[in-house]
Amino acid sequence: MKRVGRTPFLILLGGALLFSFGARAHAQDADKQDTPADKQQDSGKKKTDKNPKNLRKLEKELATPYKKWLQEEVPYIISDEERSAFLQLQTNEEREQFIEAFWQRRDPTPDTVENEFKEEHYRRIAYANERFASGIPGWKTDRGRIYIIWGPPDEIEAHPTGGLYNRPSEEGGGSTTTYPYEDWRYRYMEGIGNNIIIEFVDTTSTGEYHMSMDPGEKDALAKVPGAGLSDLEAMGMSDKSARFSRTDGSTAPLSLMDTQGQSSSGLSSQNEFNRLEQFAKVQAPPPVKFKDLEEVVSSRILRNQISFDYRYDFLRITGDTILVPVTVQIQNKQMTFKDRDGVNSATLNLFARISTLTGRVVQTFEDVIQRDFPDSLLEPSLKGFSIYQKAVPLRPGLYKMDMVIKDVNSGNVGVVNTRLAVSPIPDDKLDASSLILADQMEPVSSKDVGVGQFVLGSTKVRPKLDGEFRGDQILGIYLQFYNLKVDDKTHKNNMTLDIKVTQGQQVVSHDVKTGEQLQQNGEQITFQQVVPLKTVPPGKYKLEIQATDLIANQTVSRTADFTVLPAAANNNVTANGVPGR
Repeated sequence: MKRVGRTPFLILLGGALLFSFGARAHAQDADKQDTPADKQQDSGKKKTDKNPKNLRKLEKELATPYKKWLQEEVPYIISDEERSAFLQLQTNEEREQFIEAFWQRRDPTPDTVENEFKEEHYRRIAYANERFASGIPGWKTDRGRIYIIWGPPDEIEAHPTGGLYNRPSEEGGGSTTTYPYEDWRYRYMEGIGNNIIIEFVDTTSTGEYHMSMDPGEKDALAKVPGAGLSDLEAMGMSDKSARFSRTDGSTAPLSLMDTQGQSSSGLSSQNEFNRLEQFAKVQAPPPVKFKDLEEVVSSRILRNQISFDYRYDFLRITGDTILVPVTVQIQNKQMTFKDRDGVNSATLNLFARISTLTGRVVQTFEDVIQRDFPDSLLEPSLKGFSIYQKAVPLRPGLYKMDMVIKDVNSGNVGVVNTRLAVSPIPDDKLDASSLILADQMEPVSSKDVGVGQFVLGSTKVRPKLDGEFRGDQILGIYLQFYNLKVDDKTHKNNMTLDIKVTQGQQVVSHDVKTGEQLQQNGEQITFQQVVPLKTVPPGKYKLEIQATDLIANQTVSRTADFTVLPAAANNNVTANGVPGR
């Protein structure tokens, strides 16, 4: 946790910049080093090379961060033309400019400082890694790919253990038993149509779902003689071997409509060509919106009149992109409230800018923190505080973060200039995210997964910046582990979590959990636990969590200090949907 004091700061933020939209800087990132190949100059105008062999060679020669950006972060949304152009760039400076323009072209609101498309894209990658991992990272799976391109489906029909399946008439009728499968339905897909259903089948029952064009693939009894017969097969009018001699790409049983020649597979929407066309279209990159952004830069000297706390955490999205939730906390007594008809209101404008050490802006965000209390609640509310969070995706590197909070009613301003070091999370050894201690941790509804403040995947995790918890509160623990080895045969990891709480030299709690107990078998697991503090004596404690990968024989640990205070009256107040304590 960091606290901003009342000292003067010189920052590159002006009045027009603080609370206006669309901040960008022209400065180039001079700390990027070019390879000798990068320094080669073209003689004359370059021609675009679209030869696949040459492009593959260029991709292999890319420097690691740019290769990862191309292969792990944007492979599903970059067009063939963009990929070809990127591979033929000559310098790292050109590549950085290309990446910045890549996101700008997709920004749906270029007149604001936020790029909603980019933020949503990395949110989807993070959710896919958490939800769909199955021996390979979630973003590499078929479900992860569709989720990243199209977002959450409108409906999911999930059968995680398979079971009894009554075939519709167009699939031959009759009953059978299926492998685990999921049907995702999208009411509308741009450029494809309405009511699109995508089926994913896990034929190995290991969590390795893959997208299928064949409605018969989920039939677990397809090759079992005399079992799971269709209507025609049960009547002796067809046999199972006919399923595997079809010419339309399906292994579903023949239906009465097939034998009458009414359609190639009993239902026109399921014929081979429609299925192939849909299969290709749902995996194609989405259309690009060509947008431009205005760039504004100015400078000004500000003096801190408001103090506030902040912290940042680090969670992996891909091998070369880290999600950095920035959390800001301000005491309510620091805010100026004005009484309007019995309602006391305060408004804070927040602006933040993250840039490289040479001044190139990589992220900006701004928001309004609004608090409203009736007269009867104003005095107790001043003992609490308000909290805000913004999660931004960043590549590993060293950054500078400038943050400004302005009280609209008083004009008072608080600023912070801080170093922000984002360390890479390697792909080849066990590693972990930040350990977050939270005073609020709860699942969110399916429509709110990965959306909004404090939401990490499917859980709302509100950090407790000072690490102090009352005896009538809960202690929420949130931690992710990455790069666990997965057994090639079982498709499961083999790990243990050693969870220890100490007070001084004394161990007050010790627990060991396995991957099976956590019911997470991929290369990434999320550990989250809620601990009621009613029976915990007041005092200072240390939490240590150590993960051991028994396959790779690697360990990683994270620690955090926390304090338990005596239980007291609850001063938490929440207004207008803004979290507060």
